[in-house]
Amino acid sequence: MNRRSAIAMGLLLAGSAMLWQAQGAVGETGWTTLFDGSNLNNWEPIGNANWRLVEGGAVQADLGNGFLVSKQEYGDFELKAEFWVDATANSGVFIRASDPAKVTATNAYEVNIYDTRPDPSYGTGAIVNVAKVSPMPKAGNQWNSYDIIAKGDTFTIILNGIKTVDGAKDAKHPKGRIALQYGGGIVRFRKVEIRPL
Repeated sequence: MNRRSAIAMGLLLAGSAMLWQAQGAVGETGWTTLFDGSNLNNWEPIGNANWRLVEGGAVQADLGNGFLVSKQEYGDFELKAEFWVDATANSGVFIRASDPAKVTATNAYEVNIYDTRPDPSYGTGAIVNVAKVSPMPKAGNQWNSYDIIAKGDTFTIILNGIKTVDGAKDAKHPKGRIALQYGGGIVRFRKVEIRPL
């Protein structure tokens, strides 16, 4: 009887440990890959930017003007994006875009990538017309990572591990599409993933 109880207890503990580990893995995942370098199946292009897949698992544009717009809309989320731009590039990650056919800084939040913006307070690392950045970090000629958190009316932006926007508030756009911008220079994105909050 004692031996059976010990075996049963051992099986119960092992099963509980496996269940706990499985639940932890589910809690830690939840990321959806929007772009992994292999295709643009999750995106719709608007405008005339010459988006194309290039070596190294990236999508690049260097002519025209336009966006890659996600096919899904999102409300509260954390978005991670890796990008490379040259020193003169004008780009950005637009979030909660309410009109997927015409994305602007008035119908979305523009997390800017623009080292040479005439008003640097809304340059790289800022949310245009919502949250200024000072001093403005430079993103040109290197791979960078954005971590963009949108929860309700609160936004946090982390560029290369440094917070550039911390708890900015705005409630104009509760949900919408993600849009990757090409406005000038050379712009590449190589990884974009999102998870709901």
